[in-house]
Amino acid sequence: MNDRAGTPATADDLVDLDALLAAYHERVPDVSIPEQKVVFGTSGHRGSSLDTAFNDTHIAAITQAIVEYRTEQGTTGPLFIGRDTHALSAPAEQTALQVLAANGIRVLADAEDGFVPTPALSHAIIKYNREEHGDTADGIVITPSHNPPRDGGFKYNPPHGGPADSDATSWIADRANAIIADGNADVRRQDETAAEGYDFLGSYVSDLEHIIDIEAIKRAGVRIGADPLGGASLPYWERIRDHYGLDLTVVNPEVDPTWAFMTLDWDGKIRMDPSSPSAMASVLAHKDEFDVLTGNDADSDRHGIVTPDGGLMNPNHYLAVAIEYLYAHRPDWRDDAAIGKTLVSSSIIDRVAESLGRRLWEVPVGFKWFVPGLIDGSVAFGGEESAGASFLRKDGTAWTTDKDGIILALLASEITAVTGKTPSQLYTELTERFGDPVYQRVDAAASKEQKARLSKLDGDAITADTLAGDPITAKLSKAPGNDAAVGGVKVVTDKAWFAARPSGTEDVYKIYAESFVGQEHLEQVQREAKEIVDAALGA
Repeated sequence: MNDRAGTPATADDLVDLDALLAAYHERVPDVSIPEQKVVFGTSGHRGSSLDTAFNDTHIAAITQAIVEYRTEQGTTGPLFIGRDTHALSAPAEQTALQVLAANGIRVLADAEDGFVPTPALSHAIIKYNREEHGDTADGIVITPSHNPPRDGGFKYNPPHGGPADSDATSWIADRANAIIADGNADVRRQDETAAEGYDFLGSYVSDLEHIIDIEAIKRAGVRIGADPLGGASLPYWERIRDHYGLDLTVVNPEVDPTWAFMTLDWDGKIRMDPSSPSAMASVLAHKDEFDVLTGNDADSDRHGIVTPDGGLMNPNHYLAVAIEYLYAHRPDWRDDAAIGKTLVSSSIIDRVAESLGRRLWEVPVGFKWFVPGLIDGSVAFGGEESAGASFLRKDGTAWTTDKDGIILALLASEITAVTGKTPSQLYTELTERFGDPVYQRVDAAASKEQKARLSKLDGDAITADTLAGDPITAKLSKAPGNDAAVGGVKVVTDKAWFAARPSGTEDVYKIYAESFVGQEHLEQVQREAKEIVDAALGA
């Protein structure tokens, strides 16, 4: 933890916007250097122009690759495009629009040239394709999510509306790198752009009553505070307040691409993570002024829930509360609709699912895994431990297939209105029934070779029989829900578990661990987890 974590940013912490934007246009990547290649992670290509990792050349090549990919897939409808409030998002959008126009793609951009949250773009794709126009739409979201102000991000959402799967992203990244290596000679581009206007804001906000019990919130007079953290949700919260007549205050209406108003995250960086107590320190100062106070990241796909009695909720805790509430208050959802969780989310969700008589669908890290189930209604809720989730409309049909921090924030107010209790009070009740787990993620050093081995490690390579004194009941290298590789391992006992996955950006691997016994037991699990993994890796 950095000594300045949770304190206000100073001038020395701010990115030089002029240098950032100049680097976007002037620097040309060399894809023989790994750090300058196009690499799609779970949420698209990310990087900084200052590192020659997110530049005009990258975006032109990626956009051309997307054009070729969608053509190969037979996607002939419009492409929805939107950007968040990061400084690099606007020039990247301009680059993409020039390439799309030269390729003759029909593009739908925000009618007011405003910011577009990730969930609003996913919502638009699903809405268009549900209307059966005779073609299919897809989209591009320009955002690095909660990353620092120096970063940019570029993500492709195919016709299902959610994050592209690894087959698509690998194809796009490989093609983009080949284009860059050839000097972008295959990029078609023109100065003029030809996007049509689309009302993302109006379409999304007017539809919210079909997924959230807005009338219950209004009747109960829930006092809501919403902090967009300088992100794309700002006009959405203002419109939600005005359209539905809610007692809702936007506690910080400022948009600043340097995010000078933020408090520093755990590592001393500016990062718009609504699940981080350090990044949310200035928001927490308002916790006693509202019944429910919420935060969103820059593209609004993450949520943070603050209550007067509990402060900032741990994301795992809120997911468990949201799941129990929703499956008891959405009678039109399918009786067999499963509960989706990622492999590293709290196992209190497992116990909630069992109590509800619902099937638990446990998948690897990455929201893309939830997409098929959300589309066909077989999974009514999908959530990640990193404060990202979405769920179905009241009638059991798809709302978004990408994470939606706005509806998760509004749901906290619905829960308060209907139950008369805050989500944090309801979580305390869950712990009284199911136990009070302790959860933490730590990092352990690993070489690139060890990380590569870990990503392909088979559960059978784990030779240990016990963990923190208890028999090991499962050694997983594939997710129980869909048999997909987890890119690491998960080891389980009746009282605890740990999962180990390599970091995509640092020479470490991540150890996620949870204990239903207590803090000392958790620390023992963490120690033994490192020993078990290191032994399997030959460290």
